[in-house]
Amino acid sequence: MEQRRMLFWGSIQSRYISMSVWTSPRRLVELAGQSLLKDEALAIAALELLPRELFPPLFTAAFDGRHSQTLKAMVQAWPFTCLPLGVLMKGQQLHLETFKAVLDGLDVLLTQEVRPRRWKLEVLDLRKNSHQDFWTVWSGNRASLYSFPEPEAAQPMRKKRKVDGLSTEAEQPFTPIEVLVDLSLKEGACDELFSYLMEKVKRQKNVLHLCCKKLKIFAMPMQSIKMILKMVQLDSIEDLEVTCTWKLPTLAKFSPYLGQMINLRRLLLSHIHASSSISPEKEEEYIAQFTSQFLSLQCLQALYVDSLFFLRGRLDQLLRHVMNPLETLSVTNCRLSEGDVMHLSQSPNVSQLSVLSLSGVMLTDVSPEPLQALLERASATLQDLDFDECGIMDDQLLVLLPSLSHCSQLTTLSFCGNPISISVLENLLHHLIGLSNLTHVLYPVPLESYEDVHGTLHLGRLAYLHARLRELLCELGRPSMVWLSANPCPHCGDRTFYDPEPILCPCFMPN
Repeated sequence: MEQRRMLFWGSIQSRYISMSVWTSPRRLVELAGQSLLKDEALAIAALELLPRELFPPLFTAAFDGRHSQTLKAMVQAWPFTCLPLGVLMKGQQLHLETFKAVLDGLDVLLTQEVRPRRWKLEVLDLRKNSHQDFWTVWSGNRASLYSFPEPEAAQPMRKKRKVDGLSTEAEQPFTPIEVLVDLSLKEGACDELFSYLMEKVKRQKNVLHLCCKKLKIFAMPMQSIKMILKMVQLDSIEDLEVTCTWKLPTLAKFSPYLGQMINLRRLLLSHIHASSSISPEKEEEYIAQFTSQFLSLQCLQALYVDSLFFLRGRLDQLLRHVMNPLETLSVTNCRLSEGDVMHLSQSPNVSQLSVLSLSGVMLTDVSPEPLQALLERASATLQDLDFDECGIMDDQLLVLLPSLSHCSQLTTLSFCGNPISISVLENLLHHLIGLSNLTHVLYPVPLESYEDVHGTLHLGRLAYLHARLRELLCELGRPSMVWLSANPCPHCGDRTFYDPEPILCPCFMPN
């Protein structure tokens, strides 16, 4: 068999060299792969001597052709630290047997006491948007075959030993293999491929680590979520989105898992509702259990909370457990007290904000001084500011104008849906004109544009007021600054934009 393998490999090398005179690198690789796959047994036997630059194109051909046994063997002999399988899976219906062959190849690796020195696989990457260029570069689509990195420098010869009748190179201590995935947990989303992967991880949890950088949780029973999270390396999660309609007891059950995500950088949590069946004491216990988890999240940079019923009067309780300054803070559609806004303005977490959103937080009865202090604290770094639908009045905005003018890095300002007059808008424009980085302002429809208290717009009056602001921008030397007027339709809630003519929602269209 050894003699036959060497003769076969010599034949391949001969063809490889003779064709290189006249064949393009990409075509040369394709022909070499086709030759090897005509006889799977010989292809598998030849892997030990196959140049590593031929592994990716051969793997691609075997994957597309569903050569399961070749795939299984190639996983065991893979000469790179990472196998980015997810990119190959993108845009196609993955054949279950093909996927099983790859995981079965891992199984063989994991059952060996030692791995030969050439076998370098440490990561199986199933994410579909990572390592985009790996396969195209190694197939010759992006680079010449002769520009590929050279194989690693030869190591000093070491004595080989026999293992079950086969010689191996120097032993390597075994390290767990990581399987990288992006998970979206929702009812009915666990297909046969995912179930097979989870079964493998469950059986080999000590040596096969399921790692997930991005985790999204939608509607799924908590028991199912807990079962999956127990198999995930929680410290691998960097981006978490929880968009469920949970009640507070359910959030409390999830909280211990959140605290183990010690490398979390971005957290989005939305729609946590009250539960009428628990006592006030139990409610406080659950809230404290949740907020205390933030002590462990020392890498957190972006925090988005939306529609959390319990936040009023407790924002300080949440923020004081956040250990580092945040880059993004979005508190939307929540009820906050004036004390909450005061604590927010004094929090050390806001001093380096680049994004701040309080959209949908009613601020009509909040004095403007805490908001003013908040803007001053973040003025050196703030780039995007969103005060949409906050009920901010003329007198409040006037107090905020000097602080807004100090936000030297501001690029986008949005405060639609607030009852502001044209005179205050013109005053705002004068204060913002010196902000050289500011390119987009979304402002509310001026109060003078309405015909009545029911929110009926006078479109001609609105166009006139919009034109006044555009003229003022030109006069002040900032004609390229985009000022868009927007307001929600009183009938359907959809936002209508005006620049300079209205882009109307269907409610304004004639029948």
